Amino acid sequence: MTFVKVALLLVIFVDVMGQGLIFPIINTLIMDPKTPFLPSSTTASARSFDYGLIMAVFYIGWFLGAAYISKLSDMIGRKRAILICLAGAFLGYVLTILALVYSSFWLLVLGRAITGFTAGNQPIAQAALVDISRDVSDRARNMGLATAALSGGLIAGPIIGGVLSDHAIIGSLASLQLPFYVAAALIAATAVLIATAYSDADQPRKPFRFEPWEIFLILWRVRKRPDIMRISVIFFLFEFALLTFYIFMDAYLTERFGTGTFGTAMAMLTFGACVAVSGSVLVPFLGARMTFRSTVYVTQALIGLACLALIVTPGGVVSYLPIALIGFAFGVGYPALLSMYSLSAAEDEQGWVMGVNIALSTLGSAMTSLIGGEAMAIEVRLPFLYAAGVSLLSLLLIGLLWRMPKVRRIAALRPAAAQEPAEAGSG
Repeated sequence: MTFVKVALLLVIFVDVMGQGLIFPIINTLIMDPKTPFLPSSTTASARSFDYGLIMAVFYIGWFLGAAYISKLSDMIGRKRAILICLAGAFLGYVLTILALVYSSFWLLVLGRAITGFTAGNQPIAQAALVDISRDVSDRARNMGLATAALSGGLIAGPIIGGVLSDHAIIGSLASLQLPFYVAAALIAATAVLIATAYSDADQPRKPFRFEPWEIFLILWRVRKRPDIMRISVIFFLFEFALLTFYIFMDAYLTERFGTGTFGTAMAMLTFGACVAVSGSVLVPFLGARMTFRSTVYVTQALIGLACLALIVTPGGVVSYLPIALIGFAFGVGYPALLSMYSLSAAEDEQGWVMGVNIALSTLGSAMTSLIGGEAMAIEVRLPFLYAAGVSLLSLLLIGLLWRMPKVRRIAALRPAAAQEPAEAGSG
């Protein structure tokens, strides 16, 4: 593996690490009435709303910023775009530290908004990995490595957040602020590595145009590509169901079983570890045996089953089993959908199409954060019930939407036998 590839994978790692790090801490700050961050008189329904609001602000910021910055990377270069995102992440961590020091809810919201707006590194790094791929097989391997880096971030985040905030593990050194100091240092080190190791001088660039409505233009452009639109509908539903589970599992475990910061961090660690195993072992194994269509169908069904399984578990270690199941499903299904996106777009559209998928993912996350917060205030199991319903809807729509000849051809491929990306505008 080249040093440049390691640098790009590290970008994905630190980008995703922040979510696994902050989710258990925010869950403790907002949902645990023993934590003094919110007034002790705050009701459970108000806490659920505040939790959903903080989650939504991050994902709305990500929705508004990520796709624009991804497209911008086709104009100013991957390297500059990555460094812009890393600078925003660093600032967001600084504001989060200040919010914890001064118990400021709105400073926390601002920090999450800035972090979200500049959280576009994942699709840029994925596009950069496509740029340096030698052929389709190498691209598939690189997408698998990207998923492994993503899962590594999911593993590291909960460990950093859970261990460094737990007085029972590291004693008086522990604090809710310490994980963010460590995360900020890792962001700074990654920025130095990208600045010195990665070069995008050979990347073809498009003329620079400042388009503040770029995020909506990116999605609007999808209407002219019916093949990408059909893939996007399934991807959106896949991500909506998955992220409902992911965003609310910490709050659910805390509210139903009284799980603390360390316990919820370990739940996220379980999820990330299973993503890592599936991305590194199952993706290459199944890639030679299953088509994209069957892979997406099976993994979407497993996500729905995991959502239902979580609400009937009695608690304890048993509750980690559906979390593991959904981790395996995500680790296999997500790179399959990314590969389908890549194969449906031309070489000079890779930054755009990766921006489309991350925009849809963050839009779904923002929607389910707002809806789920209210739903959980009504009934703690409700978010997982509607996520299971979305999974069922996705299974039905795969049969209806993927009949289009081009999509059917791509969906029938195995990753090991996939063809080169399509010509621009081909239908």
